[in-house]
Amino acid sequence: MHKLKRKKAKGKADWRSRARQRRHARILKKIRGTEERPRLVVRRTLRHIEAQLVDDDRGVCITGISTRAEAVQSKLGDDDRRKSTQSKLAGQLMAERAKERGIDRVVFDRGGYRYHGRVQAFAEGAREGGLKI
Repeated sequence: MHKLKRKKAKGKADWRSRARQRRHARILKKIRGTEERPRLVVRRTLRHIEAQLVDDDRGVCITGISTRAEAVQSKLGDDDRRKSTQSKLAGQLMAERAKERGIDRVVFDRGGYRYHGRVQAFAEGAREGGLKI
């Protein structure tokens, strides 16, 4: 497992980022993705959300999606471009991509983020799309 280097926090944003990385490392000790039930990893940026299905046994990414993807942007109307709406739609599209590959059950890895807001919207969208989390 990758250990974080000890360094002084330069500000509140750096402290929060390092705390999230520590939480994610703790989560990764407890969960593992397999071929039958891969790990659904979520990564959040200031503007977008990205997700991947990962098979930890083989160490490969099965599929992924981002709110930057044309598939997500084309399905959004001009009226509603909220990040939570984009995240929910990305979750639904991730469920479709997983089902195309014969996957219906996943292990949800929230990446150290709180289960709130965009992360929660993504998970709910994936559930609505038919994934069992």
